[in-house]
Amino acid sequence: MKKYWLILAGVAFITTALQYAGSGAFRNVTNESFGTGEILKYRIHFGFISAAEAIMQVHDGYYDINGRSCYKIDVFGNTTGLADVLYSVRDNFGAYVDTTSILPMQSYRYIQEGGYRKNEMVNFDHENDMATVLKLDKQTLAVKERERYPVPNNVVDIVGGYYFLRTLDYSDYEKGDVIPIEGFFDEEIYNIEVKIIGRELLRTKVGKINAIIVAPSLPENSFFENSKDPVKVWISDDSNKVPLKIKAKLAIGAIEVDIKEMQNLRN
Repeated sequence: MKKYWLILAGVAFITTALQYAGSGAFRNVTNESFGTGEILKYRIHFGFISAAEAIMQVHDGYYDINGRSCYKIDVFGNTTGLADVLYSVRDNFGAYVDTTSILPMQSYRYIQEGGYRKNEMVNFDHENDMATVLKLDKQTLAVKERERYPVPNNVVDIVGGYYFLRTLDYSDYEKGDVIPIEGFFDEEIYNIEVKIIGRELLRTKVGKINAIIVAPSLPENSFFENSKDPVKVWISDDSNKVPLKIKAKLAIGAIEVDIKEMQNLRN
């Protein structure tokens, strides 16, 4: 289950870290799609078999990080049912995201998967294009290791990338367009292209919603099915631009992430 959850996190990053070049230390991004108090809930399943659930939450209020006003955003994921009995997962990915640039100022991961534990924070210095990774003690959360990495201008993380995606104007893109992305995750820089697949009316637990479909290019590996566009993401084609669905074709079968509840949308 650990591999599946990490793949989903990677998919979330590479499909939502779309970014355009900015001048200066901080770009200025217009956000009319999400705000404080929003909660999105998802079901993760293999066919009809539920395996996990996830919650994406923008907390109430604003937080000051290094003199910048930020959203506090958390993504919680946990296994359910038989999957929880076989391999329990309790993961929390989070970030403080600057409200003006939609860039991560600080991100964190608290991972509990079976007997595996990982606690980590990343501080982003966008003025100097550096990221400082802090590895934390599994029990006390005290800093054990500290390492600095050069990063691209306007680099994003998984969580910040999710929400930056929602600020884009998709009317600027047509089927077949390819968008380059850059981001920082697990102490590595990712340069991946996202292709616009098209649009369709998607049936969801919250109703029928017009959606934009995108597909990220992926490095060669044995985990995904060797087929065209093994990962696809559906995003609501409206003013909220909510990630509605992810479908990944794995070598052992398909896994899907589907929206099941939306609360306190901005529009």
